[in-house]
Amino acid sequence: MMILVETLLCILFIGIAATMLFKNVNAPTVLLVLGLLMVGVSALLGITPVNVANPTGSAFFDLFKTAEERFLTSIAKLGFMIMTIGGYVSLMNRIKATDAMVYIATRPLSFFKGRPYLISVIVIPLGMIIYLTIPSASGLGLLLVSTVYPILVGLGVSKATALSVISAATIFDMGPGSANTLRASEIAGVDSVGYFIGEQLPLIIPTTIVVMVAYYFCNRYFDRKDLAAGKQIYAEGNVNGRPDVPLFYAVFPILPLFLLIIFSPYVGIFDTRITTALAMIICMIVVLFCVLIMKRDVKDSFGLVKSFWDGMGSTFSSVVTLIVTAEIFAIGLTSLKFIDLLVNGTSSVGFGAIAITALITLTVFFSATMMGSGNAAFFSFGPMVPGIAQMMGATTLQMLVPIQLCAGMGRATSPIAAVNVAISGSVGVSPMEVARRNMIPMIIGAIFLTVTSFIMNW
Repeated sequence: MMILVETLLCILFIGIAATMLFKNVNAPTVLLVLGLLMVGVSALLGITPVNVANPTGSAFFDLFKTAEERFLTSIAKLGFMIMTIGGYVSLMNRIKATDAMVYIATRPLSFFKGRPYLISVIVIPLGMIIYLTIPSASGLGLLLVSTVYPILVGLGVSKATALSVISAATIFDMGPGSANTLRASEIAGVDSVGYFIGEQLPLIIPTTIVVMVAYYFCNRYFDRKDLAAGKQIYAEGNVNGRPDVPLFYAVFPILPLFLLIIFSPYVGIFDTRITTALAMIICMIVVLFCVLIMKRDVKDSFGLVKSFWDGMGSTFSSVVTLIVTAEIFAIGLTSLKFIDLLVNGTSSVGFGAIAITALITLTVFFSATMMGSGNAAFFSFGPMVPGIAQMMGATTLQMLVPIQLCAGMGRATSPIAAVNVAISGSVGVSPMEVARRNMIPMIIGAIFLTVTSFIMNW
């Protein structure tokens, strides 16, 4: 009886959230209120008690303590990183460094001026390579928004198309730096590097090509549909002439990305390691002194850097709040045993090894969409794979690899995924639009990857 109640409650709250978000009700408020309601209902029905690190002594206040602790944790880690990136992007726009970068970059890339969908899909594999050195989907997404996005829109790519391919660059949680990869290799009992080279790459390379083709045609279809509906799909104020700032300013937007790659453990040039937030702060100081040298005006130069702080505040209100409230919504679903219901339902189906692998992969994909987290989905299902594989007469790797890789693809279809929220919020596009653009290519890619895995490994 309780399982039925839990199932109905999950369906009810997911349905309410989807309806309100579709009607453009303020997303952070929707996710926060519904998330806390789920936690409260779960505690009242005895499903899951309110769980906080530092209880207040009152169950009622502990309910709100859930939100406080999530905000404090997220702001101290992911939130601060995203805010510094937002601040740096704001500074680049203020000093017109972005304009200089677009002016220089679009000259050699003028061949792609009339081929926006071709240049857009090229970003996907390039971004995936960078993702190996910066294993944070939202962090890489915002870095690409600050560097690649202005170039794409300058070449005539629509805003939504540009954001969708940037999001697509983060679909595979691959490489030794990925938490999902490390967990998967641990579950399978293999070396993480060997897992990446021997198990992930043979599937990722052909699937990436399929995904690129899917994005090419899907984005072209959606752009034409939006234009026919009279929507403004292109960025306004693109740079056509030479900006009135020194052209060496074009280096500034890509400077943080350069530092992060150079000091990455996978490049191996230096032993020094820096975080994304630290790179942003260092580059902000470097830019400040360069501008000061050029302007020779302390007051004016320091005043320009105010845009960095303004950008941090704007990013908090538009991006970080949505990411944190999405996490609270996911906590609410978890308190109602959402993951447990999916795991138990999946493991109880009497299918064969291939069928059960496909079913778990589909469930993980769906879970990542609902919760906006590939890690949460895979971490919940991954540990059950060795036992199921043994019962089915299959190996753990045969079942595990497609499940693990499709978790990130499911995340890309979620409007509450941190990467989609971050990149869309930074340029004023709805995360629902990014998720909509990602849906068809991700479904095609997930099916292709799963079938290819069966052909290659079974």
